[in-house]
Amino acid sequence: MQCDTVWKGARLATMTGDGLGVVEHGLIAARGGMIVYAGPADEAPAFAAATVIDCEGRWITPGLIDCHTHLIHGGDRAAEFEMRLDGASYEEIARAGGGIVSTMRATRAASEDALVAGALPRLDALIAEGATTVEVKSGYGLDGESEIRMLRAARRLGEERAVSITTTFLGAHALPPEFAHDADGYIAMLCDEVLPQVAALGLADAVDAFCEGIGFSVEQTERMFAAAARHGLPVKLHAEQLSNLHGAALAARHGALSADHLEHLDEAGIAAMAASGTVATLLPGAYYFVRETKLPPVGALRDAGVRIALATDCNPGTSPLTSLLLTMNMGATLFRLTVAECLAGVTRNAALALGLSDRGTLEAGKRCDLAIWDVERPAELVYRMGFNPLHARIWSGQ
Repeated sequence: MQCDTVWKGARLATMTGDGLGVVEHGLIAARGGMIVYAGPADEAPAFAAATVIDCEGRWITPGLIDCHTHLIHGGDRAAEFEMRLDGASYEEIARAGGGIVSTMRATRAASEDALVAGALPRLDALIAEGATTVEVKSGYGLDGESEIRMLRAARRLGEERAVSITTTFLGAHALPPEFAHDADGYIAMLCDEVLPQVAALGLADAVDAFCEGIGFSVEQTERMFAAAARHGLPVKLHAEQLSNLHGAALAARHGALSADHLEHLDEAGIAAMAASGTVATLLPGAYYFVRETKLPPVGALRDAGVRIALATDCNPGTSPLTSLLLTMNMGATLFRLTVAECLAGVTRNAALALGLSDRGTLEAGKRCDLAIWDVERPAELVYRMGFNPLHARIWSGQ
């Protein structure tokens, strides 16, 4: 059989089935950027390959997927982080011009080129650890022009680097000052003016919202979801992070790809997600950074068969994290996920959280997105902190 590249002498964590899908003496063959065989070497057909790479016993996993990030933004929030460490309250920081409004101002002031330039180092950090697909949200412009500029910048990241970028419109992230005390008016503007432009320009792959007491109500979120449906866009939701507004159940009723954060998720929300197939995306970086104490109900999600993804939530205010390897370690140490759950969380389940059925596992017919690791066992990818054992990263067979 003719193919482009064969990787032999490898141990595979195919991420098929319920566990790691281990193949001790494995081989992967690819043609045209797609896997044509992944499995035991002694069961493989005879391949005629232009390139044969001996992995010398290294482990291969699917390329890693970060399914929840806010990579595009202006400025940073290091100064207010320092203020918090010095004892300043949230109110004091807000009065000093901090919080999401400070990021909004910096984002609005930044050109598209500046937004791309600022995001590339964060993206490069993810790529350097084996990421091959990264989701990027808008949500810091909070007006039509700035939100569209953020999404254009996000699309450009996929032109600047060999990585798959998916984009999410998160206009319903926070209330901008010009709509103070008029959340309904802001949602109407997003639904009637901004989202139609975003959809017409093909700039978003999904629509997200922040359903929370300090964000938007269930009713306002439902209006965003209805607008998304009118434009044929799937939905996701920031839900149950700080309180239980039953956003996850709402998301599930709308067939959401994922509900994210979920520290305050209840049994009814879990049951709804299990019935709809909505993925639970857990964000341990934010949990750690804001010193949250209420754990997401991992055991109940597991028992209900809800798929669990992990992501960095990379953002300037609550999770300035650019490492999926550290995210997995946090998922294990803070949330008590197993090694298999952590790796599934940044491969096959992260793909499901983005609605991408063509990646996340090593099997014929999937994209040839690979991460090749200098480790003795997959557990090392979760166990180590601040250490990167990536040997090679393959994106679309290259």
